[in-house]
Amino acid sequence: MPADNAPAAGQVLAILQAMAGHAEPVPAATIAREVGLPRSTTYHLLATLRQRGFVTHLSEEKRWGLGVSAFELGSAYNRQAPLQRIARVALTRLVDTTTHTAHLVVLHGRDVLYVIEERAPGRPSLVTDVGVRLPAQLTASGLAMLAALPAAQVRALYPDRAAFVQRAARGATSLTALRSELAQVRQRGYAVEKDSVTRGFASVAAAVLDHNAHPVAGVAVTYPHDSLAGETVDGLAGSTVRAAADLSHRLGHRP
Repeated sequence: MPADNAPAAGQVLAILQAMAGHAEPVPAATIAREVGLPRSTTYHLLATLRQRGFVTHLSEEKRWGLGVSAFELGSAYNRQAPLQRIARVALTRLVDTTTHTAHLVVLHGRDVLYVIEERAPGRPSLVTDVGVRLPAQLTASGLAMLAALPAAQVRALYPDRAAFVQRAARGATSLTALRSELAQVRQRGYAVEKDSVTRGFASVAAAVLDHNAHPVAGVAVTYPHDSLAGETVDGLAGSTVRAAADLSHRLGHRP
C-alpha cells in the first residue's frame, strides 16, 4: 500500500512489512517500489533501521534483509502470546480463590502494560484496564518484575532522577531508594503497593519468569485495603505467588 503521505512511523512499518513478505533479502529499489516511497526516503529509513538492528545490509549483494532486532521482536510476541492464553485460566482461578480482581501485565521500558484483567464479580472497575500503561515503579506488578531484573538493567532503565515518577507523593525518587524497595521485594517474595495507583486500593504481585529466569510478566491482585485484615492479605499474597510460580513452571522456569 502506498505510504507517500504516511507519517514516519507508518513508513517504517510499511518497509518492515514489505521485507517480511519476501523469503530472502531484497534490493532497496524493490522495497521503495512496493511501499510507494522515493528511493532517497527509503534509503534514509533503512539506514535508521540498520542502526537499531532491525535490518541488515548485504553490501556485496546490494540487498537488505531483516536484522536481529526484528527477530527479537517476533520472539517476544511468541513468548507473550502463549503466556496470555495460559495466564487467562490461571487468573480466573486466582479470582475465584481470592474473590478480588486479578491482572497480568508486561514490562515495556519503564512502564507496565496491562494485557489481561479478570474482574471479580461485584468488584468496582479500576484504572488498570487492558491497554493501560502505568509507571512500573508505582505498581506492585512493576516492582515485582524490576526486582527480578539484573541490577545493571535496572540502572539502565533509571539512569537519573528524571526517570522517576511520583503519584500522590508516592514512589521512589532515586536509584538508591528504588534498589532498597526492590531488595524488600526479593526478601518478601512478592511486591506490594498501597494507594499509589488508586486511592483506597492496594495490590500484591509476583513476577512470572521464563526458562532463563527473565521476568516476562507480572501477576497482581488488587483489593480495598481498609476492609482486609493482615492475615487475609498474607493469603492473597500467597495465592498470587503460587499463580505466578505455576505460570513460570509452564514457561520452563526451574528454580
